[in-house]
Amino acid sequence: MSRKAKRFYKETDVTAVDGGYAVTLDTRQLKTPGKLPLVTTQPIAALIAAEWDAQTDYIKPETMPVTRLLNVAIERTPDHRNSLIADARNYAGTDVLCYRSGDRALSDHQAEHWDPTLAWAKQAFGISLISTTGIIAIEQPQASLDRVADYARKLDTIPLTLMVHFTAVFGSAVLAIAAMEKHITARESLRLSRLDELYQIAMWGQDEEAQERALTIEVETLALANLI
Repeated sequence: MSRKAKRFYKETDVTAVDGGYAVTLDTRQLKTPGKLPLVTTQPIAALIAAEWDAQTDYIKPETMPVTRLLNVAIERTPDHRNSLIADARNYAGTDVLCYRSGDRALSDHQAEHWDPTLAWAKQAFGISLISTTGIIAIEQPQASLDRVADYARKLDTIPLTLMVHFTAVFGSAVLAIAAMEKHITARESLRLSRLDELYQIAMWGQDEEAQERALTIEVETLALANLI
């Protein structure tokens, strides 16, 4: 069992520094776990400062999604851009929106809620994905997967980190792009990614552990949506 660090500071603030803005904890500049300067824009620094200010007796990193994502963006993304772009492309190859139920009622429900976002992705970015009712992965058009990669490649460090994170959470590059482009909200993207689960919950109910886990993901997703 890991020991939690006690809160060691009284005040948080945002300070202008060379290259942008930094968060200070009792005048000490916040750094990443790898001791790199955590310098970003003023709005993002304000989000991070709010997360640190909200800590009580002990520091709980799991309650600071913006801080965690910025740490990744600063420490890892610059040296791993190509692999992150490849991750986004690979997720599109098995995008959750493309796998439909063999049950007619659920399949109709999926089509009603998923098809409009797929149609938007095709119209806006030329990302045309094939849907199936089978459980075996199908091969998607390479040109469409390349367009997902092209979209990711054009993003700066923080947006790329966020887009790939959303893609993993949603199980869908299309839903991640829709959220990044504000075609739909991140909350709606998350809801659409859980459509099958929510359908089953409406029929059979939900256990407390699953409900708590879903709430945690929703809180983190909404917090990170402020970075868009």
